[in-house]
Amino acid sequence: MQNQLFINGRFVDAMDGATIDVRNPHDDSVVTRIAAADAADVDAAVAAAGRAFPAWSRMAAAARGRLLLRLADAIEDHAEALAQLESLDTGHPIRDSRALDVPRTAACFRYFGGMADKLEGSVVPVEPGFLNYVQRAPIGVVGQIVPWNFPLMFTSWKMGPALAAGNTVVIKPSELTPLSSLRIAELMAEVGFPDGVVNVVPGYGHTAGQRLAEHPQVGKIAFTGSTGTGRKIVEASQGNLKRVQLELGGKGANIVFDDADLDAAVNGAAWAIFHNQGQACIAGSRLILHERIADEFLARFRALAESIRIGNPLDPQTEMGPLTSAQHRDRVLSYVGIAQEQGARLVCGGTAPADDALARGYYVMPTIVEARPHDRVAQEEVFGPFVTVLRFRTDDEALAIANATDYGLGSGLWTKDLSRAHRFASAIRAGMCWINCYKRVSPGSPFGGVGQSGYGREMGFEAMHDYTEARSVWVNVDAVIPPHFGR
Repeated sequence: MQNQLFINGRFVDAMDGATIDVRNPHDDSVVTRIAAADAADVDAAVAAAGRAFPAWSRMAAAARGRLLLRLADAIEDHAEALAQLESLDTGHPIRDSRALDVPRTAACFRYFGGMADKLEGSVVPVEPGFLNYVQRAPIGVVGQIVPWNFPLMFTSWKMGPALAAGNTVVIKPSELTPLSSLRIAELMAEVGFPDGVVNVVPGYGHTAGQRLAEHPQVGKIAFTGSTGTGRKIVEASQGNLKRVQLELGGKGANIVFDDADLDAAVNGAAWAIFHNQGQACIAGSRLILHERIADEFLARFRALAESIRIGNPLDPQTEMGPLTSAQHRDRVLSYVGIAQEQGARLVCGGTAPADDALARGYYVMPTIVEARPHDRVAQEEVFGPFVTVLRFRTDDEALAIANATDYGLGSGLWTKDLSRAHRFASAIRAGMCWINCYKRVSPGSPFGGVGQSGYGREMGFEAMHDYTEARSVWVNVDAVIPPHFGR
């Protein structure tokens, strides 16, 4: 595994020699020690990206696309090693890293490899004698900050469209989970990406992240993480008025109507909140149940939650692993006390597992609480295997509860009524809505939120546009000299 910074096509130590311990969330052991980037390292990475930009942006789009396609092939060739590395670093169950994280990463690079030569401009109808056309031009050097919950996948979501559009990249993975991003950089060098096109600088947010966000030579900053940190990114970006893209927190509403297929809804609701230990911005963390089916649904849902196999993420039988850090485990568990102080009912979970074999890890049992829409656990992002159950009587009440937070990222609903489904999909204040499913993603489908969940989109054609500037070009076709002042 690589444990240095990747700058200008080379793995190098941090200039000041600083390092960070990367820990295994299963048993708190030190996996490796990585170089910790500081402001000076970020400056070097930005300079390398700046030098690489002219040649990379002028390269034929199809040639850029072929490199991304080669990278997708290399990821598939090294799929098992990448899955093992991601599970070791993050706590993702290996079954999910193999079946989801690695394939989705390869698919994203492959999609944008195919999109590289399909980014078209347009011709605008203007007055006779003139031709006006609009080009899509790359921004230049872009900074990207990747969170710790899906580092491998989010590395592809951010780098894929940026590189396909002709930008060069400085990416900062989380200091907690940098290993898969560094391995992707190594594969990129192996398949032939030019030096400086991609630079990877793991480090702390208040040093490396801060410098990347404020750097005057960075034309755009793309950040995935908490809403609070997103606000700091916006403040830091103001110096050169760089473009900002934010994918922030969520408090997903997952509504189950009384005509829903309960078997499908119970399983879907469990996937929505317990996949990746609930560490997902789009998690269905508010389970909103119609009162007629609430008791039956909750009994089934609790039984399923209590049956989930918790254990070592490298064990193929494990269905739910540890949270990514001890600090975050403690934060998630603190919400059990917050819920009970406000009168919520703890249905199950709320503790670490009793299994001595898991005692050193960052584990939390699947947790279900019943609360009221205004309680903190129904308003604040817990970001763990923690779901808040709410009840409703009418469609209007369900919609009001769904829209009663400042977040607006993912949402879902379970019903056999097609008219209701489309009506709710349009009325829920969220960037994404799943009907009779949850947490479906595709490289071709835009991903992002509204409100306190941020702005801008990952993936899809929207992402390509977000990594370009519109350049308007006017041509005097008839060569007629227009009148001038003073004639």
